[in-house]
Amino acid sequence: MCGRTACSLGADNLRRACGYRDRRGRHRQPEWVRGERYQPSYNKGPQSSGPVLLSRRHLRQDADSSERVLMDMRWGLVPSWFKNGDPSKLQYNTSNCRSDTMLKKSSYKGALLKGKRCVVLADGFYEWQQQQSGGKQPYFIYFPQTQDAMDEGKKGDEEWKGWRLLTMAGIFDCWEPPAGGEMLYTYTIITVDASKDVSFIHHRQVGAGRGAAEMPAILDGDEAIRKWLDFAEVPTQEAIKLIQPTENIVFHPVSTFVNSIRNNTPECVAPIELGAKKEVKATPDNKVMLGWLKNSQEGSPQKKENALPKWTSQFINSPSPKKTSADILQQWLGKQGEPAAKKHKA
Repeated sequence: MCGRTACSLGADNLRRACGYRDRRGRHRQPEWVRGERYQPSYNKGPQSSGPVLLSRRHLRQDADSSERVLMDMRWGLVPSWFKNGDPSKLQYNTSNCRSDTMLKKSSYKGALLKGKRCVVLADGFYEWQQQQSGGKQPYFIYFPQTQDAMDEGKKGDEEWKGWRLLTMAGIFDCWEPPAGGEMLYTYTIITVDASKDVSFIHHRQVGAGRGAAEMPAILDGDEAIRKWLDFAEVPTQEAIKLIQPTENIVFHPVSTFVNSIRNNTPECVAPIELGAKKEVKATPDNKVMLGWLKNSQEGSPQKKENALPKWTSQFINSPSPKKTSADILQQWLGKQGEPAAKKHKA
């Protein structure tokens, strides 16, 4: 399943990171709809709002269905047919939707058949591994990154070269209060059986849960995103062929600091070394992560760059009030060492 994500890019950089080619091959950036509502976060959970991509035709019938817009929606789908005046009274969890039941359950079937497909955006998502000691170890899972991500993408560049966003397949719906009022847009993340690379994180003891472990249905590449969003050109039965596990992901363990949804700082995604109270040493993956965190201050939840985060951590040695969050992350990362992130080997 997917119960927690991070999306820390500011609104403008998020828009640039979603650049695409239109039917004529021109480079485009999706326009924000109600962009003032978007709030970056290192720790998003269900019922919070998050950014999604969708076809412009959902908002304007005469629009080209291949054009994309960005919208901030609430996580946890509320079906358009829900009659209660309070959407929080929905009796079941709709933050995730199993791919094998999305055409069977009424909560999702109607919206899916109407083409209400969206792409949920995130830096990555978190999963927790059950430990023999009884606790749970969190991991951060994301796309492999290039060295360019450290530079965050220069403002003058047409093509975004910063952090590659994780693009997850979703379904959205629009609910209108029975007594009238503002329309509520909500979404659910489609899940599939976990790929072998991350299945060990989701491992369940016998009798502890149902079926196979799950992960978000990740759309890898712009062609997959195009087909999923363009509901006027790509019918439902063809689009759902895109819903399958991917091996093209990497991950690293993070601090249990992320366990509390109230914690919303770079420490949530920073890599740690398991089984040792010492600094995580530098690897190519870690360096990219550091560069991304260090340069993603624009619009980030960490409003005061020079403010020392107000937490106590076993991974921070002798913190100084003058250090920034990026300085603290640099302290975690040594000069050499074994990789903290794991990647599938062909």
